[in-house]
Amino acid sequence: MPKIVDHDKQRQWVAEAALRVIQRGGLEKATVRNIAEEAGLSVGSLRHYFTSQAELLAFCMNLIIERIEERFSSLALNGPVLEDVKKVLMQFLPMDEDRTMEMEVWMSFVAKALVYPELRIMTDHMYDGLTKACHYVVDTLVAHKLAKPELDLEYEKERIYALVDGLAIHHIMRPQQLATEKIERIIDQHLRSLCLDDDTMA
Repeated sequence: MPKIVDHDKQRQWVAEAALRVIQRGGLEKATVRNIAEEAGLSVGSLRHYFTSQAELLAFCMNLIIERIEERFSSLALNGPVLEDVKKVLMQFLPMDEDRTMEMEVWMSFVAKALVYPELRIMTDHMYDGLTKACHYVVDTLVAHKLAKPELDLEYEKERIYALVDGLAIHHIMRPQQLATEKIERIIDQHLRSLCLDDDTMA
């Protein structure tokens, strides 16, 4: 009998191989030949699952988005409030091996999206997710009456966005200068600066 191949599973296998190639050498190394070799497939077999490099890259980007969404769905947000909102922001930061890989690959995708419009849709989706997370953080502090009343809320949402995005890029580019412990401390101190005082952090 002919071997039955799970098409969706094989596409994910190829995408995982592509992510490893991109992490090691950037998008310049993400040729069909290199990805096929990493996946243990022939070039012809790879083209059976993805008809173009852009289609494969879009699938890879979506895979990263799904991973982040899965982490969010499994987050235990049961207080204290300040720790909960910090957990949300940390999902967008390279705090472990998996998140570092995702961020390294994502930065390559963002650059490529300038050339491939179909990838821009995916990068916008990712950044929309970060925007929603920043809005959630500020709105949650307000809802629990922790935020300072004089805050410009829209400004603070943008400021958190810029902080998280900047910390992620800084760590990827110069990890020796910005350890994960320092990232968490910066996020923690920034969130506390938005709040009335430490006695209300329950």
